[in-house]
Amino acid sequence: MISLRIGRRDPLPQRERHKLGAFIGVFTPSILTILGVIMYLRFGWVVGNVGLVGALVIVVIANLITLITALSVSAVASNMDVGVGGAYYLISRSLGLEIGAAIGLPLYLSQALSVTLYSFGLAESLRIVWPEVPLQPTTLVVIFAVTLLSTRGASIALRSQLPVMAAIGLSLAVFFVGGSSGGHVPGSFLDVGGPLGFWAVFAVFFPAVTGIMAGVSLSGDLRDPQKSIARGIIAAVLVGFAVYLLVPIVLAFNADRESLIRDSLVWTKIAIWPALIFPGLWGAILSSAVGSILGAPRTLQALAMDRVAPRFLGRASARGAGPLAAILFSGAIAMAAVGLGNLNAVARVLTMFFLTTYGMINLVAGLEKLVGDPSYRPTFNIPWWVSFAGAFGCLAAMWLMHPLACVAAIVIELSLWLALRRRAVKATWGDLRRGLWMAGLRYALIRLKGTPEDPRNWRPNILVFAGEVERRPELVRFASWFSQNRGIVTVCDLIEGDLVEGDIAIDERREQMNQFLDVRGYLAFGEVHVVHDFEDGVVSVSQANGIAGVASNTLMFGWSRDHERMASYFRIMRQVSRLHKSMILLRHNPRNMLARTKHIDIWWGGLQQNGDLMLLLAHLLSLNHEWSNAKITIKSIASNELVQAETERRLAVMIPQVRIKAEQKVRLRSDDRPVIDTIHEESRDAEVVFLGLAQPDPGEEAEYAGRLAKMMEGLPTVVLVKNSSMFAGDLV
Repeated sequence: MISLRIGRRDPLPQRERHKLGAFIGVFTPSILTILGVIMYLRFGWVVGNVGLVGALVIVVIANLITLITALSVSAVASNMDVGVGGAYYLISRSLGLEIGAAIGLPLYLSQALSVTLYSFGLAESLRIVWPEVPLQPTTLVVIFAVTLLSTRGASIALRSQLPVMAAIGLSLAVFFVGGSSGGHVPGSFLDVGGPLGFWAVFAVFFPAVTGIMAGVSLSGDLRDPQKSIARGIIAAVLVGFAVYLLVPIVLAFNADRESLIRDSLVWTKIAIWPALIFPGLWGAILSSAVGSILGAPRTLQALAMDRVAPRFLGRASARGAGPLAAILFSGAIAMAAVGLGNLNAVARVLTMFFLTTYGMINLVAGLEKLVGDPSYRPTFNIPWWVSFAGAFGCLAAMWLMHPLACVAAIVIELSLWLALRRRAVKATWGDLRRGLWMAGLRYALIRLKGTPEDPRNWRPNILVFAGEVERRPELVRFASWFSQNRGIVTVCDLIEGDLVEGDIAIDERREQMNQFLDVRGYLAFGEVHVVHDFEDGVVSVSQANGIAGVASNTLMFGWSRDHERMASYFRIMRQVSRLHKSMILLRHNPRNMLARTKHIDIWWGGLQQNGDLMLLLAHLLSLNHEWSNAKITIKSIASNELVQAETERRLAVMIPQVRIKAEQKVRLRSDDRPVIDTIHEESRDAEVVFLGLAQPDPGEEAEYAGRLAKMMEGLPTVVLVKNSSMFAGDLV
């Protein structure tokens, strides 16, 4: 497994950083991508298929989703120091590097291949006036030109777009002037009699309004990204919305349905000067290609800075013209894609990648607001439910546009996420996920508080006092087996000393413990506590352990050959039993552990009510895959035949009732043979033996420990159990 740690370095040279304002850096690339080729060549087709009212409804729905996304982007961006990478940066710094990269890598590929798509579109549109133009060579020339322009820096490339914006504005002006005198009146404003349905037409139109990320992608080149992103993209969305509300009205009142559906150049029939439409059309396509070639390398640069992509791609040009290696690499990908020919099928999936990005941005903004981390203090606020509505709108649009492409995009991104998790890519920044889990935990604890405790819901939350856990891993292994992913295991290293005067590296020790537990695959939490006295320390830690009603209910120790240490355990057991905390002592003797069929013996008897907890722990042990074929046998020793028959009867009734697969065996006590010998004879071939603990009288703890040590001599692994639960006797 490869482990990478990521920092926040910003490699842009000082003279290139923070040069662009909201108009040039955000509004210009965004509006030029929004007012693109679909507006010129497909808007008439939209009106012809669904009628004027249907077209306006499509415009409103599509722009509403885009406006919500713009608001979400603005909110998230106003809460952080936005670096290089645009949408990828915002997502990765909120939802974590794995999710950010799973979205960012397809986003980058979509941006790079969009250069090819727009260049193809420009080459095809040139055939309107030059039918013999060679398609693929012209596409390569366009890609080479926009790539060369982008190497001069974002500022120069975007300022060169101002004449394009003027050409688009002029083409809109001649279109509106020409259409103002139109005499055609639509037969029906609700005329939807075209060959395609509403949502099929919506799918064709929606990519026209998904250009807001063109400006966000240049976040690393902005003078003040927190303010510029919000001002630029919201202005672009509102201007685009206004234009898109006017265009279908002009089209509907100046052309019949047949012309709108079949004539992609219907604009030229309406404009007062048709020739001025073409510069706007070509400029719109070219500006979209420039926006993509500016955005793609910066997304790749951010991925390289986070070591998701090769690091050399994150290096900026020495003369301050942006990430030169990433620009050239992106240009090369775009040129290579020319050989694929028709990219229409690929374009559907690319659109899905853009939409998953927009949906994820909405999700980030909604979660940030809902979780309410104290660090989330955006200067631009939006209600959480509005952002969630935008996320749902993006997902719905993906499905309605093309279900198969939607599923393909999500599967690809999920696969990337799983691959990145396996690489164990780590980031040094905090993100939203911890706050999200904390919010969920708080909600669960509040709900749990109002739920009464009941024996059927009891599960072992084990507090293991293991000392140096590296020397006693078997304690944690058995605790994990007993919890069986149903309880919480906490491993405590109790250090006797002075917290103030002692030189005790608590944080380092805790980190060592957690690393050891993670490497061994134990689902446990490491804790380090400094105490003046061992016994008092154990009792204090036992009382303090837990959070909001979820506390440890079982203490676990390893057996010690030192009888005085064992005596202290029994004195602790007396105190914690008043807290309704049970106790487990493990005497580990790992013989026969490799047997194919393991045997678990439970010695049932006495008046301590330990049997139900022993049976429950044995059952939980058998649920682990290492013990999947284990055979549980409840064994007992009867003083006479009458007691033997009664014990067998009670066990025969109990075992089916508790629904635990177990057998029983009741032996008669022999007058000339000690009980210990009978236990040894019956359990010598078992892998684990469960025995109950009694509470010794004060002052007799060491003597009791000696008797137990003698009884366990020659036995395999022994689990000694004292059931002090408030539900003792009812746990099974």
